[in-house]
Amino acid sequence: MSETPKFTVIDRRKMKAEEEQKNQQQPAAQAEPTTAPPEPGGGPRLVVNDSKPESRSESRTESRPAAGQGSAAASIPNAEAESEFELPPAPTAEESREQKAAYDASAQRLEDLVRAQNPAAGAPPPVGFEQLVQQFYVSAMIQMGAGAQEGQRPRVDILGARTTIDLLAVLAEKTKGNLTEVEDRTLQTVLFDVRMAFLELTRMITLQGMQPPPPPPPQGKR
Repeated sequence: MSETPKFTVIDRRKMKAEEEQKNQQQPAAQAEPTTAPPEPGGGPRLVVNDSKPESRSESRTESRPAAGQGSAAASIPNAEAESEFELPPAPTAEESREQKAAYDASAQRLEDLVRAQNPAAGAPPPVGFEQLVQQFYVSAMIQMGAGAQEGQRPRVDILGARTTIDLLAVLAEKTKGNLTEVEDRTLQTVLFDVRMAFLELTRMITLQGMQPPPPPPPQGKR
């Protein structure tokens, strides 16, 4: 007996009619409406075995495009929601007061613990705008290689330094007109200083990149 499969041309419209008749015999809760118009070009097609025209594999294959269209349509709102950044609701005034009180109490307990272990340490200075600017300044300088121990090669994060300097510029822009004279002078001086350090460092990096590499050392006899 030959194992070559026999191909028979059948009419897809006839299969559609049989499928509709089968759906009508099923319970109403499980029946699916067939209101879609016939697909364009739904003429004859080739099947491997005409004795099982409505096998499970073919049912899944035929229903896959419809399921794909449904999943694509359902994913459109999610994609749009993900593309737009939505902020969470702001805390109420009462929630902010309760959180601030809990934070202050926790910070005080930590300070008491540190002072108990080191009685000679005084109270930390109050945090102000100058400390914020100084924090940015120290971070930028360390990212540009400052603070390396003697004899060690400084580690430079030039891209990170650029981000920190740009954050200082954003701070200066957003606080314009709301700073005291001392605060504004401190911020402008620090911003000028870190920008100058950035210019000098990038100039050195550019010059080193343009120089030819050193020749390899001579190979000695082992």
